[in-house]
Amino acid sequence: MGKAEGAARRAANSQTMDRLARVGLVCRGVLYGLIGVLAVQIAFGGGGRQADRSGAIKTVAALPFGAVILWVMTIGFVALTVWQASEAIFGAKELKDRIQPISRVVVYAFVAGSLLTMLLAGKAGSDDQKSQDVTGKLLSLPAGQFIVGAIGLGIVALGAYWLHYGVKKKFMEQLGPMPPRARTVMQRLGLVGYLARGLIAGLAGIFVVQAAITFDPDKAGGIDATLRAFADTPAGPWLLAIVALGVLLFAVYCFGEARWRRT
Repeated sequence: MGKAEGAARRAANSQTMDRLARVGLVCRGVLYGLIGVLAVQIAFGGGGRQADRSGAIKTVAALPFGAVILWVMTIGFVALTVWQASEAIFGAKELKDRIQPISRVVVYAFVAGSLLTMLLAGKAGSDDQKSQDVTGKLLSLPAGQFIVGAIGLGIVALGAYWLHYGVKKKFMEQLGPMPPRARTVMQRLGLVGYLARGLIAGLAGIFVVQAAITFDPDKAGGIDATLRAFADTPAGPWLLAIVALGVLLFAVYCFGEARWRRT
C-alpha cells in the first residue's frame, strides 16, 4: 500500500504531469474565452450558439482540425482532473482544504466527458438541459425540494466565495514568482475574472433555489441561461456585455496561470 501511494505521489508530481496540467490550464482558458465570445455575440444580437461549455465545444468542433483540438483539450482536462485529484488526496492536510480540489475534479471530469461525447458521438448536450434534467430527477426524490434548495444555496455560496476570492486576490497565492509587471496584470485579470464568475454562479444558484420553491425544474439553468438573464435586467444587454468581458479577461488570466501556476 505504501509503495503504491509513493508511486502515485511521484506520478502526480512528475514533470510530465506538470506539463500536461499546464496544457489543461491553457485549454481551460480557451473554453472560457469561447464562452465569453459567444456571450458578447448574444449581448449584441448575434448569438447563434449557446454561451456555455457545449456551445464552446461545438465552436471548436466546427474549426479546421477541430477534432485534433478537441483531443488536445480532452487530454488537458483529464490531466487537470488527475492533478486536482492528487491535490485532494495528497496535497490537502485538512478536510476543508479538500473541498475546492474535489469540486474542480467534478467540473474538469464533466468537461472531459463532454469533449469525449463530441468526439465519439458527434454531439454535446446543452448545459441548460442537463441542469434541468438533473434538477427534475432530484425534485422527484423524497425531500427533493430541500435537496435542490440546499444545492442552490450552495451554488450561491460558491458565487459569494468567488467574489471574496477575487476581491481579496487570494488567487495570487496559487501563483509562483513572476516579474512585477506580470504580477500587476495577473492581479487585475484575476480580480475581474473572479468577480464575473461569482456573479454568474450567484445568479445560477438563485435560479436553482427558485426551481426548488416552485417545484419547477425549468427554472434551473446552466451558464447560457444565466448569462442571458443578465440581458433581461434593466441594464439590458450592456450588463451581459460587461459580464462577458469579465469572462474573457478570466480566460486571459487562465493563460497566465498556465505559465505561473504552482503545480
